[in-house]
Amino acid sequence: MNGASREALAAARERLDALTDNTSADAGRLADELAAVTALLDREVSLRRVLTDPAQAGEAKADLAQRLLGNQVGGEATDLLAGMVRSRWSQSRDLVDALEELADTADLTAAQRAGTLDDVEDELFRFGRIVSSNTALRAALTDRAATTSAKSELLRSLLGGRAKATTERLVTRLVTAPRGRSLESGLESLSKLAAERRDRMVAVVTSAVPLSDGQRQRLGAALAKLYGRRMHLNLDVDPEVVGGMRVQVGDEVINGSLADRIEDAGRRLAG
Repeated sequence: MNGASREALAAARERLDALTDNTSADAGRLADELAAVTALLDREVSLRRVLTDPAQAGEAKADLAQRLLGNQVGGEATDLLAGMVRSRWSQSRDLVDALEELADTADLTAAQRAGTLDDVEDELFRFGRIVSSNTALRAALTDRAATTSAKSELLRSLLGGRAKATTERLVTRLVTAPRGRSLESGLESLSKLAAERRDRMVAVVTSAVPLSDGQRQRLGAALAKLYGRRMHLNLDVDPEVVGGMRVQVGDEVINGSLADRIEDAGRRLAG
């Protein structure tokens, strides 16, 4: 997002945090309601254009949102949307993207309250790895001809009882309503949101053998010191990493594997 939309999203995040800081707020229910509003505005292009029209007064747009949704979702979701449409948005679609993020964040907040956020982070990462290594599964989950109910049932058979409820809800929403995103990019975005709930960055660590608890702790501490933020480690094992490890934080790769050092040395000799 750029310009006005970025500022509007930042304000919406603050309102959501203020709302969910209140322990009486049902973050899970709020997530469902925000997801329903996301789906509505994703379908109704003309409505979202009206709600983001810069020529219309903010209060008029807020009143319209409250009239349309007041009997369909709770007051908290309605108030959040009303606050969002008072803001200016660079593009009407940015409003829907922001609502989707708030819905996911509310679900992650519910997991944080339940003490399961770490599990959800790990399960999202593991599910992404499973999908990337299973062509048939990825094809089934991204098949445009498949019905929503068929995809939901497939995910229920894969995740039901094996993953946290929040993980299943987040993945199901992503798969059944991708809104133009690839499955991989959607899972990556969810992992980043989960990490941000604890103000942590995500490091994807690939090593030839599983790391010990002591190694994980030392690596996490070193990366936290390097980046100045708490770090969540997503651990993967790849036997082709001959020694050391490969660490990716965002777009930056810290490559300390012996295999890559050998390859680099070969390139230098060839040059």
